[in-house]
Amino acid sequence: MPLEGKVAIVTGASRGIGEYIARVLAGAGAAVTVAARTVEVTDKRLPGTIYTVAEHITSRGGKALPVRLDVRDPESIESCVQRTVDEFGRVDIIVNNAAILVPGQLENVQPRHLDLIWQIDLRGPLLLMRAALPHLRAAGAGHIINISSRAGVFPGPGPYREARAGGSFYAMVKAGLERYSQSLAIELQDANISVNVLSPQGRIRTPGNIWAQNDPDDPTLEFEPADKIAVAARWICEQPPAELTGNILFDEEVCREYGLKPAVD
Repeated sequence: MPLEGKVAIVTGASRGIGEYIARVLAGAGAAVTVAARTVEVTDKRLPGTIYTVAEHITSRGGKALPVRLDVRDPESIESCVQRTVDEFGRVDIIVNNAAILVPGQLENVQPRHLDLIWQIDLRGPLLLMRAALPHLRAAGAGHIINISSRAGVFPGPGPYREARAGGSFYAMVKAGLERYSQSLAIELQDANISVNVLSPQGRIRTPGNIWAQNDPDDPTLEFEPADKIAVAARWICEQPPAELTGNILFDEEVCREYGLKPAVD
């Protein structure tokens, strides 16, 4: 298997995009730390926990370590990395997937929501990359994948034909994550550690994506598979780090260009 012997940490991995990436990396031979906050289901709209995902992987012969991770908490991040090293001996792959979207526009957004989106969507990935870097260097190579969104694409100058209400704060932090990812790619190139950004081409109706629209009492559990972005992430991790770094990639384009067939066990 192409990722045999590699060790990955995937955040936000209790459901949705993170779950699919964790399962696909494990299916390719990597040992995976399934990292997220959810240890029990408290909202019917958000099924899945770190334990159910880890069990799914191990039941198919893979290696998985469920770790409760709060990316707002620096100590939780350090502990997650250390537990991974204690269990598997190394770290080769980081996938920063955990993220939230907060409501509101500049005139009515709550300051606590601004703090929250900054801490989860941008500071958390920065701190996880920092905590993992010594281990990636020790491994002699590595991959960092930061999950972003088309929201981070600069809309260009106006005037604009259509007003887009909401999502601007999410776009702001994702654009910042993309910009920093490319700067870090330059810094780490000589260390044989790649840093790439991967986004879904469009909306993936995962539990988190449709949470606000889902009925809390009688929710639909018909979600879209995040299989394309998962196999695109696997493909990135299979490439020599020195040959693929600093890219802003989109899942459907990667699948189409390299003939990848989405398949998740």
